[in-house]
Amino acid sequence: MLVSWNWLKQYVLLDMPLAEVEQRLMMAGLNHEGTAEVGGDLAIDLEVTSNRPDCLGHIGIAREIAALWGRPLQIPAARPAEGKTSVGELVKVRIDCPDLCYRYNARVIRGIKVGPSPAWMRRRLETIGLTPINNIVDISNYVLMECGQPLHTFDYAKLRGAEMGTGTLLRSEPVPISVPEIIVRRPRPGETIEAIDHKTYALESDMCLIADAADAVAIGGVMGGAATEISPGTTAVLIEAAEFDPISIRSTARRLNLHSDSSYRFERRIDPGGTDWASRRCCELILEIAGGQLAAGAIDVGQPPPKREPIVLRYGQLKRILGIDVEPSRVREILVALGNVEAEREMGKSFGRCPHPSPLPKGEGTEVRPHPNPLPGGERTEVGPHPGAFRRGEGICVIPPSWRRDLTREIDLIEEVARIHGYEKIPEDVGVPMVPSARSREDRVLAKIRHVLTAAGFDEALTISVVDEATSAALSPWTDSEPLRSLTPVLRGADRLRRSLIPSLLGVRRTNEALANAEIELFEIAKAYLPRGHKLPEEALMLGITSGRDYATVRGVIEAVVEALRPTGELQAGDAGIDLLDPDRSCQLRLGGELLGFVGQLRPEGLKQFDLRGPATVAEIKLGALIQTANLVPRYVPLSPYPAVTRDLNLVVDESVRWADVAATVRANCGPYFEDLQYRDTYRDEKRLGPGKKSLLLSIALRWSEGTMTSQQADQIRDQIVAACREKHGAELRMM
Repeated sequence: MLVSWNWLKQYVLLDMPLAEVEQRLMMAGLNHEGTAEVGGDLAIDLEVTSNRPDCLGHIGIAREIAALWGRPLQIPAARPAEGKTSVGELVKVRIDCPDLCYRYNARVIRGIKVGPSPAWMRRRLETIGLTPINNIVDISNYVLMECGQPLHTFDYAKLRGAEMGTGTLLRSEPVPISVPEIIVRRPRPGETIEAIDHKTYALESDMCLIADAADAVAIGGVMGGAATEISPGTTAVLIEAAEFDPISIRSTARRLNLHSDSSYRFERRIDPGGTDWASRRCCELILEIAGGQLAAGAIDVGQPPPKREPIVLRYGQLKRILGIDVEPSRVREILVALGNVEAEREMGKSFGRCPHPSPLPKGEGTEVRPHPNPLPGGERTEVGPHPGAFRRGEGICVIPPSWRRDLTREIDLIEEVARIHGYEKIPEDVGVPMVPSARSREDRVLAKIRHVLTAAGFDEALTISVVDEATSAALSPWTDSEPLRSLTPVLRGADRLRRSLIPSLLGVRRTNEALANAEIELFEIAKAYLPRGHKLPEEALMLGITSGRDYATVRGVIEAVVEALRPTGELQAGDAGIDLLDPDRSCQLRLGGELLGFVGQLRPEGLKQFDLRGPATVAEIKLGALIQTANLVPRYVPLSPYPAVTRDLNLVVDESVRWADVAATVRANCGPYFEDLQYRDTYRDEKRLGPGKKSLLLSIALRWSEGTMTSQQADQIRDQIVAACREKHGAELRMM
């Protein structure tokens, strides 16, 4: 944000050194980027954060300076003289899309003379990098940079309206009479507009369009149309001051690649209470510089400014948060200087009521009303009783100004006091009470998962959550619904919220293979966005893994993660049913009957689809169930001093029998002696085993906590396991 030093002097006394102003503004939150001399003036470049759109105008910067130095702030009253003709006789306004345009203010001035702007205005605009065009356009830009409210001026004679009847001219012939009409609506299918940059833009249905009774005349909040722009022959103007939906403006500007000073401010939300002041200020300057006669009143339709709730600041909180005492009189001085209005309150009494502006129609229609309060943001909303209670002298209750949407809580007021009073006045060694914080359950679970995975040799990856169409369609194991699409791609073609982490991780794997990296063991913890019809998507927290190791190893890693969390419920395996995965080296995982995820090795077709050279195994786990059921209480398990006994088994089973089912049977029949189960191999041979048969090789480790287990005891447990597997799975023990 460039500001002119000489321009600022109109609103606040600047008798202090420039370097001091730059330093104190920086300490107050407006970072100083640089200062340059321009034609005898100084252009000061300040960084304005997105939560402070009130500082995107000279008055906002002047208000900060006035508060920092305790100087009075002088703002033009903006009371233009009006003629007798009502504006309601000259123009009609209707809002057909109240979700895109919250408020629309219109005034009309007739009899103007377009020409060059006065030298003082041209110098100020040139200082901040704007090129003077003509007095009418320059005035609208001037007011924009003065208060931060974008304006637009239409050539009134070029606006068309619906015929309202007939009238007569000087020769008394009856002619059609129409009143120009402004309609704020959505574009029609295939509608285009030529903007004032003389480029034609194709409009989409979710954009906001300003139109007359016939055609489009402006892209709402972004840029005006060429058909109604101000020209040397213009003699009457319609002044627009409006408030548009920030998201719509941002989306429109990005899709059309059409950014302007106006769209920049609308994206960050303008002051809803300063719209009418900006309109009056523009009219005042036009009458002063270009002449003409202002129609009486204003057409102001749309939503009223939002109600601002009072905020209580307890003086004791300043000491607790900042570590220093600030005198109550100083606190009040700072808050009032920043535009807050003090709400009087006595013990046992409710707040008084602040003036409320004239109500505005909530839908379509036209209203002609007199001038509201003279200052920008001067409109105040009605305030009811505040639930907080404090004794007189223990705090202050204020109503934030309309231009400070970021002030909603007590801590916001504390920050305001701190930055204006001066952070440098807080000693470095001041004692501030600290309350120990505790990590959330989710944070503790994720920390355990990261510990297990890094210990297993994996590195954490971070990929973008928006992907292109091909990546999105490659794998979607959680839903068949179409992915949610972003109106504006984050990267070229990347406009779909991903439904799985696996395609992104395989893309990272491909990149690392191309760079000849030998070890590519990656995991990512991030959200996938699963559509749910017309509702908001399910933002499922996922664990995604890609590895060059085999299926059994990666599944073991997943089991290690689950074991570390000791959730309630048993981990079960079933058919994955995912086309990209080898059916013999993949499975679906369930925890206590609830779907947990899948793990599997990519088939050759899958490797080709992702352009991978080497084998790859992937896994994806929904972490919600693990977070909810994890047992985070540390558990002490004494180590047995007695040796373990191992037994190897070779079980012949049908091809359809899953290892997971056999493993569950083995564990269940070991009783308290079970220590470990290891899968060794699967062997297939029709001649030796028979058709449709396979042999599962496994090792069991047994240990008794009360003494040394004998071979006879181990053999008895082994026989018990074989009998159970024969009964449940039709298994036969094959001698090795």
